[in-house]
Amino acid sequence: MAREPVAHNRPLFDQLHPMVYGAAVGLVAWFALAAWILFDRQNDIGLPLAMVSVLLLVAVLLPWSLSLVWRRHQMPHHRPPGKTSFHDWRMGDFAVWGSKLHGTDAAIDMLLPLAAVAFGLTAIGIVFLIAAATAP
Repeated sequence: MAREPVAHNRPLFDQLHPMVYGAAVGLVAWFALAAWILFDRQNDIGLPLAMVSVLLLVAVLLPWSLSLVWRRHQMPHHRPPGKTSFHDWRMGDFAVWGSKLHGTDAAIDMLLPLAAVAFGLTAIGIVFLIAAATAP
């Protein structure tokens, strides 16, 4: 429990830290790799896996390209003064729709669904391979 009931002087951020985006991209890549490695056992599964891979590629590249455009055309007085460390971002608050979340909670809220899907697909794939190997 914190010593102060209300945390004072914590920085407020309106953007996720780049490491959070990197972790999200890593989890999406994990999902795609698990799908290709664990489920590509038949001849007719290649096309659906390719379509899912293209969809995931677009889902990663579109926000990344939009962030590049946004950074390039940002007004000079809106640019952040310097790079923020992940520790400082994590200890600060994150602005969400007129409210604020702790930085760690914001990162967990974003990454938890991606992690659940990636690790869940991996677990299902492993069970699928074990069941296929033990089948008569």
